Amino acid sequence: MNKIAQHLTDTINNFIDNSPKPADWAYKPAPDKWSAKEIIGHLIDSAHINLQRFVRCTYEEKFKLIYFQDEWVAAQHYQEADLTDLLNLWKSVNGQIARVLDNYPADRWQATCDSNHGEPVYHTVEFLADDYVRHMQHHLNQIIALSNGN
Repeated sequence: MNKIAQHLTDTINNFIDNSPKPADWAYKPAPDKWSAKEIIGHLIDSAHINLQRFVRCTYEEKFKLIYFQDEWVAAQHYQEADLTDLLNLWKSVNGQIARVLDNYPADRWQATCDSNHGEPVYHTVEFLADDYVRHMQHHLNQIIALSNGN
């Protein structure tokens, strides 16, 4: 888990320090698409849910924890939020995730929980942690694409 924690930290720092950013974070490429602010908001929601999964899996197994991403983004009004506040919250929650993963008990890496909306689909903490970073990178690439006008 130490490698995943470091990869998470590196991903965040690289985005904050080196990646191109949109001139207009509130720009929506289509009415049904998220703006860069809403994408960061979605990543904050994902961070909160996954932090709960990682913590709970240290002592619990086979629980279900899901969320409805579009509804959460809308309910939290990320489009109207202050960008600096959003980026600080995103970085802070992910710092906590990295701390948890960096100190994760090795005997709990294979603990499972259900993150599927339908029938249960159980994934290990190790899978969820790795998938979490890949998911983040996917959305950060969307933000970078918006900064390039795509």
